[in-house]
Amino acid sequence: MLDSMLLWPRAAKRLFVALLDTGMGLLAMWLAFSLRLDTLHRPTGLQWLVYGLGPLLAFPIFVHLGLYRAIFRYTGIRALLTTGKAVALYGALLLAILLVAQWEGVPRSVGILQPLMFLLLVGTSRALAWLWLAGRPDAASRRLLIYGAGSAGAQTAAGLVGMRQYQLQGFVDDDAGKVGRSINGVRVYGPQDLAEVVQRLHVTDVLLAVPSTTRQRRRQIIESLGRLPVRIRTLPGLSDLASGRVTVADFQDLDIEDLLGREPVAPLPGLLGRNLAGQVVMVTGAGGSIGSELCRQIVHEGPARLLLVDHSEFALYRIHHELQAQGAHGCELVPLLASVCDAQRMEGICAAHRPHCIYHAAAYKHVPMVEANAGEGVLNNVFGTLTMVRMALAHGAQHFVLISTDKAVRPTNVMGASKRVAELILQAVAASRAAPWAAAGSAAPWQCPVRFSMVRFGNVLGSSGSVIPLFRRQIATGGPVTVTHPEVTRYFMTIPEAAQLVLQAGALAEGGDLFLLDMGEPVRIVDLARRMVALSGLTVRDAQHPLGDIAIEFTGLRPGEKLYEELLIADQPLPTAHPRILRACEEHLPWPALQPLLEQLQRNAQANDGAALKALLRTLVPGYQPPSSAQP
Repeated sequence: MLDSMLLWPRAAKRLFVALLDTGMGLLAMWLAFSLRLDTLHRPTGLQWLVYGLGPLLAFPIFVHLGLYRAIFRYTGIRALLTTGKAVALYGALLLAILLVAQWEGVPRSVGILQPLMFLLLVGTSRALAWLWLAGRPDAASRRLLIYGAGSAGAQTAAGLVGMRQYQLQGFVDDDAGKVGRSINGVRVYGPQDLAEVVQRLHVTDVLLAVPSTTRQRRRQIIESLGRLPVRIRTLPGLSDLASGRVTVADFQDLDIEDLLGREPVAPLPGLLGRNLAGQVVMVTGAGGSIGSELCRQIVHEGPARLLLVDHSEFALYRIHHELQAQGAHGCELVPLLASVCDAQRMEGICAAHRPHCIYHAAAYKHVPMVEANAGEGVLNNVFGTLTMVRMALAHGAQHFVLISTDKAVRPTNVMGASKRVAELILQAVAASRAAPWAAAGSAAPWQCPVRFSMVRFGNVLGSSGSVIPLFRRQIATGGPVTVTHPEVTRYFMTIPEAAQLVLQAGALAEGGDLFLLDMGEPVRIVDLARRMVALSGLTVRDAQHPLGDIAIEFTGLRPGEKLYEELLIADQPLPTAHPRILRACEEHLPWPALQPLLEQLQRNAQANDGAALKALLRTLVPGYQPPSSAQP
């Protein structure tokens, strides 16, 4: 019967509650008379009038204060306070009437006893209804442990009250002084009890509510949880909890930094804004993963103007709108819809704004896509870069930073080879004594006025082409998770790390510098996939575990893809002022030798002659092996 009541129309439920309150009001009146007269009461005379007066006074007050609009399953402290206020108002009116009327056989103390009894009955009915609804099998689809019994954990538990998505089973905390105690009736367990508690309480989710803990300790906690069949979620940082409100919407998948398994590279604040404060700064590819993060960080360094250049209307709108919404800190934001391959358009932009610093992030980076469209990839990555180099030289730029990639090292694909040619252009121009648009030997000696530099790093976690979003989508849909090869490994960094490195490298540049990041050990992609499956509370289905949840499927290396990536062509990189940034010394062609090869490469790319283009790339880039001849 109780279950069927949940299917009643809202009006029928309200009528039922109103009738229930009427019955409890009559019961409270009977109890009040019985207690006052010290006998089981049998109403007579004017006492019947008082019995009828109670509901007549209470009902309009309860309606006016919204007691019948409340939804019991979401009842909280505010709803109980409103109930108390309604009963208090009702009691005051009842007592006033009894004092004035002084009816025979009606003790005035009934005006005090009955409202107290009524409040007890009404409050108990609401609490029992809430407990019944909260305890129903379908009331909470996920059974939750909160790791962290501090202020963040307690605040989260308070935010879960009345929410049906999660049913809180307990806290876990490293502090031995808290273990065995309780927070609002919920027990605190120690980390050593995790496996037993998860099994006994059928826990499905663990929420990390330790926003102030160290990265090392956070990683240890995640590793200990990774062996349990639970999904691991996390809360935002402390700054996001400042409002004092926590909702289920605040629960997030683990940070990318947690999946990376190493400490993020800390920036040196003195380097970040050295070339930016008060200057006109241009970012090409401003709507991309790296370009947009560069823009986010640049605006905090106080430039006078930030030029956002991108050929994608939607990407440009998105980053411009985001920066405007967050506040540009006094920086003028200029969105510019343009392609770096359009020399005339870029000439007009640079002539009008004369950027002091140019961060060139515009490039085609998706390996199979560029491999299938080699001509367009080369035109954009190589000759778009050459166009921007010429703009920097012609319009008084002081700093030019090229965002490069580890795929430029002994590349096996057109994308990597094209990025290495872009590096060669900067190296040749920085060392050249002839302008890059002049015929060989036709220009007078000159000193390059622009400090050109390149920043080479590995894969960026969380970008549009990263494996992390792909794996998350595949896990959410039940798999399989697709990995190209069981031995494929990659260097990884986060988008903020990459952007910080680019900004700092620009400040360290002396001219022609090639910078790279000490990124630690490479990560096997299959290990990353297994880690993500485990942290989602699922198991990998394989030969050893045929009943697992998610299968990992190996699809084979894609065209132009390598098993391993490298950051250096030569050996022995040199240190810089930043302990995690290195300066590489690599050979390159002088500009007079490079220029005619570029002219031929441009003709091949415009003709979309893939065979001739790849043959010339092998001449330009020592170590380049197209897919047909590549060795893993």
